[in-house]
Amino acid sequence: MPSIKSILTDIQTLPLNQVEELLSYLEEFLVSNSQVEQIYEDVKEFRFSKGKVCPHCSSELISKNGKYNGKQRYICKDCKRTFTDFTNSAVYRSKKSLDKWLKYAKCMIMGLSIRKSAKIVGINIATSFFWRHKILDCISAFLGTGHVDGLIEADEVFFAENFKGTKTINMPRESHKRGKSIKKRGISKEQICVATALDRQGNLIIEPLCKGRMTYKELENLYKGHIGENSILCTDSHKSYIRFATDFNLDHKRIKTGKHKEDIYHIQHINSLHSNLKRWMGRFNGVASKYISNYMHWFKWLKIFENDKDSIKTKNFIVQSNVVYAYTKVKDFKLRTLQFV
Repeated sequence: MPSIKSILTDIQTLPLNQVEELLSYLEEFLVSNSQVEQIYEDVKEFRFSKGKVCPHCSSELISKNGKYNGKQRYICKDCKRTFTDFTNSAVYRSKKSLDKWLKYAKCMIMGLSIRKSAKIVGINIATSFFWRHKILDCISAFLGTGHVDGLIEADEVFFAENFKGTKTINMPRESHKRGKSIKKRGISKEQICVATALDRQGNLIIEPLCKGRMTYKELENLYKGHIGENSILCTDSHKSYIRFATDFNLDHKRIKTGKHKEDIYHIQHINSLHSNLKRWMGRFNGVASKYISNYMHWFKWLKIFENDKDSIKTKNFIVQSNVVYAYTKVKDFKLRTLQFV
């Protein structure tokens, strides 16, 4: 084995670009190792913040049950089943080490494709796909619908219905030719309506609502319990918001067609959000509609933590995807369908 002195001597002979590459690798290696240990502690602390609870039956009669591969195991005295700090989480039953999941989380923060993420982490493309949605299922459960209050801007954004990955024999319609994502003009059932609401504190609700044009009833189903009383609602001239605002006793400011702003009342922030969302979604070259909710929550998470450093984002992303009990089996992906609130 070479000595430290000989290694340092060899480093001095390297060109500058290779030295920078080596430093970058060492920095990532050291940060990754320290973060992995911190992740174990953070997940344990968050999951058991109110005491240890069995993830299978919710019993509090828990005792330690030895260690396996250095990981603490527990046993429930009621259901007699064992579990660890990561049972029923994104990484549950994974044969890959946590540092690989951490590296994959970094790829997701960067918005890399499934194929490129697989290459960087050293996993196959199918695994990369499943990891993405295992993490996003948990992130969706962690974030929930959210809550907005005060001065609220609300609007909707549309995405073409997409059956990407569906076998031809299971297609509910004929495949569209490349570049022809929608056959009907205007808003139709071939589009997924995503409702969005944003308050001036930056709180965001973004959820798939329906196919085609929305109704006030669908708005009520989404926002009931998630919008503050006596809030001021700023919208465009869509008539569904009139009935919705009346039923929820909201002060409704409708921005007239052709106008952009009326004093402090406008929907410029939500329109800007839609532009950023469309641009961000464009990098994925089409998203299957049954997964669109996951992508909306992914975008929401990135907006919430956009001011954090990348290393903090990566750690938080993997911690929060393992705090909730939301384990998804591979076979569950085949049965998934588009769900609305």
